[in-house]
Formats: sequence, structure tokens, C-alpha cells
Amino acid sequence: MNSQQVIELFERYVIGNYRRFPVCLVRGEGSYVWDAEGRRYLDFFPGWGCNLLGHCPRRVVEAVCQQVATLIHVPNTWYTEPQGRWAQLLSERSFGGKAFFCNSGAEAVEAAIKLARAATPKGRYKIVSFDGSFHGRTFAALSATAQAKYHEGFEPLVPGFVYAPWGDLDTVAELVDDQTAAIIVEPVQGEGGIRIAAVEFLRGLRHLADERGLLLIFDEVQTGCGRTGKWFAYQHYDVVPDIMTLSKGVCGGIAGGVMLAKPEVAAYLRPGMHASTFGGNPIAARAGIATIEMIEAEGLLDRVEVLSQRFRQRLEELARHCPLVREVRVLGLMIGIELHVPGSPIVQACLDRGLLINCTHDVVLRLLPAMTLTEAELDQGCDILEEVLLQFVHQA
Repeated sequence: MNSQQVIELFERYVIGNYRRFPVCLVRGEGSYVWDAEGRRYLDFFPGWGCNLLGHCPRRVVEAVCQQVATLIHVPNTWYTEPQGRWAQLLSERSFGGKAFFCNSGAEAVEAAIKLARAATPKGRYKIVSFDGSFHGRTFAALSATAQAKYHEGFEPLVPGFVYAPWGDLDTVAELVDDQTAAIIVEPVQGEGGIRIAAVEFLRGLRHLADERGLLLIFDEVQTGCGRTGKWFAYQHYDVVPDIMTLSKGVCGGIAGGVMLAKPEVAAYLRPGMHASTFGGNPIAARAGIATIEMIEAEGLLDRVEVLSQRFRQRLEELARHCPLVREVRVLGLMIGIELHVPGSPIVQACLDRGLLINCTHDVVLRLLPAMTLTEAELDQGCDILEEVLLQFVHQA
């Protein structure tokens, strides 16, 4: 089928809750994808950040194929070696926590919210989150998301969530009361525009949580698993959360989610209190193991730093001679380019030239490229982006 035929199929049978580009993708390899007509695109936003290792990474593909031929699914009333091994690898690379497995970032956040309420004294249920945050679209995760545009049409939300301005420790301290259980924060707000937390802010939250007997939850759905050049973004700050949520890149493109919690906190989630039918299934577990093994075998954490510096150099140079660019923000391979103008036309123009990027918060171009990107691909993409932006300058 060609792209138009697939689009017509969707229009007839698929709910139209996504804004889709009029392109049907059929194949991916590394940082490239191809459409049904055979056109190739350079992907600087692979899988919405899920394809951390690029499209179809060999180690993940081999692990999944082997597992599919061995054991596809069993319920969590049985033990499987891959799930236990995956938990061990994540624990050893983080803060020694225990894992609850699920299928998405929203599910991981839901689990974290339930655990925070279960692990604090009765009567404590409120959770502080931050303006510009994004924690998912299921009801508790949506309620924690402090953006009114996502709430419209779904009120009333789950009670108990209060919002503080991003980076404002004084307001957080004022919002905390005897009913507060936890604080949830993204070390880098991804959907919120690649806003990178200040060291003093996250350390202040840790101090406040300790002082007031609260749990500190880090939502690392976008930042985790090496995206920022360390296994987890909290490691840049020397601040250890009590609970951490992971998804997106954790399985190299296969659906998977994880909540990690310090053992003394994890103990409050007892049998019958929470579950996920497909969570930690053998396929996701093998993909998660292969993802970690590939990152270490190929030195990809160090690779992130090399690519990050090159992106920063290219984009800051672009900002100096392109008046459309307000600011460039980079942490590892989380890259935001804030503009003075709406970014959607820029995204479309890049697509027309064979480059896939994203726009969030209306004016922030968001790049989440693969750790396996080459320097030549990096320069190719930056050349296209520069060409497009300068063309818009000349049209203004």
C-alpha cells in the first residue's frame, strides 16, 4: 500500500486522536526511516525518544527474536529469569532500588503515586508537581501534569495534586503541609520545553523532603537510561530520589516501563496492591537487558557526551547569526531550541527536506536523537535545520 492508501484506511477505521504527518513509515535502520514511497528521512526524534539506540538496533532485535521463539508471555504469578536479571542491571546502575515493571511512562508514574501514598502515614496524600510538567495521560498522571491544556474536558481530576512554579523552592515549602506525601519532578522537563533543572533546585527539594518527611520522586521517563550521558539524570546532580520512573528508551524501542524505589520504600507495595499484566514480560525484559548491554559494550554513554558537545557547538553558532533563535538548551541528547516564532512551520519545512524533528510548547524545537548517531548524520541534520531557519528569516 502507498501512503495515501494507508491514510484512507486510518480515516475509516482508526480514531483520530493523533495529529499525524501524511506519511506512512515502513522501515527503519539506525537514524533513518523510509516511507512507503521509498523516501528516506534522517530522524532526530526517533520514536518520540523511545528509540534511544536508533531504529532496529541489532542487539535488541536479536534478543527479541530469540525470546519470541522461546517464551512470549507468562503472568507475574510465575518467576522468569529475564525479569529478575533486568531488575538487577537497573538496580546496580542506579541507587540500589527494587523494580516494579509495567508498559509505559504513565503506568510507571501511576505506580509511583500509589506507592508514595502507601508508604507515608495515613492522611498524607497530596503530591507537589511543577508548572510545565508532563507525567502522562492516565488520570493520576494527568492530574500530576501541571498544564491546564491537558486537563480540559477531563475534569474533575484526581484530588490531591498541587502545583508550584518551576524552580521555586519557597513556594514548594509553602505548599507542603501535614497532608503532603511527596514531590514529583522531572530533572529535565521534556514536553515542557527541555527546561533543565538547576542543581540548587533539585538539592533544595531533597533537603525539603528530608526535613518534612516526604518522598522525592524523579520522573526520568525521558531522561533515563543514558539519554543525558549518565545512566540517570539524577546522577548529574548528586541527588538521589526515593522513587524513579522510567520508560521510553528503557527497552530500546520495545514497550516497557519501570518504577524503581529504595528497598525501604518498595516494601510498602505488597501483594494485591498493584499489578500490570504485561509488565516485565519476557520480551520487554530481554530487550531491556540488551539495551543496557549494548550501551556498555559500545561505550555509548561516552558517545553521548561527544555528540552533545557537537550539537551545542553547531546550534550555539546557529543562534549567533539567526535572529529566530532565542535560546539553545542541551543536556546530553536532550536538546531544545527556543524560537521567537512558532515552531510548527519549521518542523514541516524540515520534513519536506527529509529531517524529522519535534516542536513542543509552541516555540521549542525538540531533538532527541539516537546515541548511535554519527557525526556525519549530525552535521547533515544541523545543515538542514540551519537552511530552514535562515530561509524563514529571509521570508520575514
